[in-house]
Amino acid sequence: MCRSCGQVLVEKMEDSDNAEYRINTREQYLDRSRTGTPTSLAVHDQGLATSIDYANRDASGNFLSGYMKETFRRLRTWDMRSKSRGTDRNFKQAFMLLDTMKAKLVIPESVVEETAYIYRKAVAKHMTRGRSIASIISASLYAACRATNTPRTLNDIARVANIRKGDLSLSYRKLVNSLDLRLEPYDPIEFVTRVCSIIGVSEKTRRDAINIISKAKEKEITSGKNPMSLVAGALYLASIINMEKKTQVEISKACGMTNVTVRNVVTMLRKKLKLDEGEIHL
Repeated sequence: MCRSCGQVLVEKMEDSDNAEYRINTREQYLDRSRTGTPTSLAVHDQGLATSIDYANRDASGNFLSGYMKETFRRLRTWDMRSKSRGTDRNFKQAFMLLDTMKAKLVIPESVVEETAYIYRKAVAKHMTRGRSIASIISASLYAACRATNTPRTLNDIARVANIRKGDLSLSYRKLVNSLDLRLEPYDPIEFVTRVCSIIGVSEKTRRDAINIISKAKEKEITSGKNPMSLVAGALYLASIINMEKKTQVEISKACGMTNVTVRNVVTMLRKKLKLDEGEIHL
C-alpha cells in the first residue's frame, strides 16, 4: 500500500522465494504442487489440457442440479470431440517421435521448442499433406539444430528417425523454401571433438585439426563445403603431422563420408593452405 495515503496498490502478491511447505521427494512435489507443468510447444495441446470431472459436484462438494448435469454432459461431449481433431492427432504422433529423437540425440530443451515451433508453422502451411509426419518433424529438427548451431548431421537424424537420408533432405529443402528460413551453415570446428572421440586421436591432433580448419576459414575456402568433409580432411592431415596411423577409410566412416571425398578434400587443403611435403609426409 502507499505509505502516504494508505491506498492499496496491490491486493494479492505472490511469494516466489519461499515455499509454504517442505518437499523431500518428487512424489511430494507432485501431490503438493498447486501449479501444473509449464506450457510447451512440444506438447500437442501446449500443456493446457482441459478435463471435466464426472463427479457432477461443484467446488463446495454439492451435487449439481439436473439442468446443470445435462449442461456438463454436453460440455464433456464437445470437449472430447475437440480433442479428436486431425491436427491434434498429428501433433501427438509428431511430438512423440520428437521426444524419442531428443533422448537418442541428447539435444537441449531449447532445440526441442524451436523444432516444435517450426513444425507447427509447417502444419499451418499444410506441408504434411502427402508427406510422412516422420520426415517433416525430422526436417524441422535439423532446421532447429542449424538455427541454434547444435551440431547434428542429416545422417544422425535420419538414423534415429528410421527414415532415408534422401527423404529427409527433400523434406528439409521443402521446409526451407515454404517457410522462407534463413539458416547459417554449421561451423566445422563444432564437429572436431566428436569425431576425435570416435576414432581415438590425441589432444595434439585435435588442436592441429582445429588450426587447419581455422586457416581454411581465413582463406575463405570453406564456403559451400560439407562441414564433415572438412573435418575429415583436417583430421587426416593432423594425424599425419603427429604421426598417428589413421587411414582415410577409418576417418571417412566416422564422419559419414566416402574415402574419395576425404582424398579430394585433403588434396584441396594441401594446395590452398600450401602444406608442402616437408611438413606432411604422405
